[in-house]
Amino acid sequence: MTASLEVEALTPARWPALEAFFRACDSPCFCRFWHFEGDKNAWLARCVEEPEKNAAEQRALVDRGDPSARGLVATRGGDVVGWMKLAPRAALPKLRARPVYRALDLGSDDGVWSIGCFLIHPAARRTGVARALLEAAPRFAAEWGARAIEAYPHKSSTPLGEHEAWMGPYALFTSLGFEPMPSAVDGPYPVLRRAI
Repeated sequence: MTASLEVEALTPARWPALEAFFRACDSPCFCRFWHFEGDKNAWLARCVEEPEKNAAEQRALVDRGDPSARGLVATRGGDVVGWMKLAPRAALPKLRARPVYRALDLGSDDGVWSIGCFLIHPAARRTGVARALLEAAPRFAAEWGARAIEAYPHKSSTPLGEHEAWMGPYALFTSLGFEPMPSAVDGPYPVLRRAI
């Protein structure tokens, strides 16, 4: 029988397992993309040449309980099989700086939490891990003081590859009550929101 899937908030005690999970997924970002201040080339270079800096930064923030490092961990049989970054939108400065979102009227950051990314273990993809993480998000976000959750999936007329869907699949969000923001309905970079 397959072990049940559980979702919990990331804690310092869970960090070693999450770090091992990022390594198993061959993902050198350690969820630092939204916080890196350099340009795209500098980011790519850091991920290739200095991924340990990403891991160390994230661990330090997790240990301090910094909201910018928050997220949800999916486990199965004690092993981490999925991660979803869930942090205050105000703590993701790069988000508003991106050209596709810069001109949008997204309103105040107050009480808005953002889904920054998903990472699912290759062996656990298409087994409901992303759905379980997203279903749990409103409960945890409400505990942390959120009034709404936003998502920024890439919308495409053709199926996205696994490495292109790191912001989560559009259809998954809409199936769980996320609705397009009026200022960002059209185009390949919608902003979806769910009130809590």
